[in-house]
Amino acid sequence: MLVPFPQWEDALAQEAGKRLAPLNRFPRMMQEYAVGRLRQAEAKRIERLQSINTKAEAEAYVEEIRGKIQLSFGTFPEKTPLKPRTTRVIERDTYTIENVIFESRPGFLVTANLYLPKERADLTYPLPGVIGTCGHSSNGKAAEPYQAFAQGLARQGYVVLIYDPIGQGERLQYPDANLKSTVGVGVREHLYAGNQQFLIGEFFGAWRAWDGIRA
Repeated sequence: MLVPFPQWEDALAQEAGKRLAPLNRFPRMMQEYAVGRLRQAEAKRIERLQSINTKAEAEAYVEEIRGKIQLSFGTFPEKTPLKPRTTRVIERDTYTIENVIFESRPGFLVTANLYLPKERADLTYPLPGVIGTCGHSSNGKAAEPYQAFAQGLARQGYVVLIYDPIGQGERLQYPDANLKSTVGVGVREHLYAGNQQFLIGEFFGAWRAWDGIRA
């Protein structure tokens, strides 16, 4: 018998004489625990924010949070020379794109695109700047969404620097002879590098954050 969707489940349940059991029969203990901890933290945060009444208290709160963020990442290295160089310039109608390489750490290369609006009568330097990073695109900064936002801002007079994350785009860390990743682009490279760094007391997230800071 053909039963119109969405009544099919009820019809099958009636034929079986009971309702269907949920398909997801796996325990949810860990998820419920994590959600509970998250809700506790959020309630504590809201309570703290509601207790702030003065500028001094607000500034103290900001400094406290900054300290906790820094603690999460650990100690950053000293700022060494970036040694930036431009490998190519692409001309567009109202902006140019410079293909740039710089060193966020000595010898550790970061590939980036620098979008520069062309000088117009309504532009005066210095100009507002935006740093762009990427999500999980295999091709990094070349992915359409990142190209679109960078181009859009450049047309409005912003300088935009968008860089490849480690393990994406032009920054594969484990390439083979054909420049293909031997472990998998993106998250797999992230995990591979992160596991190696964990063994020596480093944190992969701090390396990614430092790329952004140096950008």
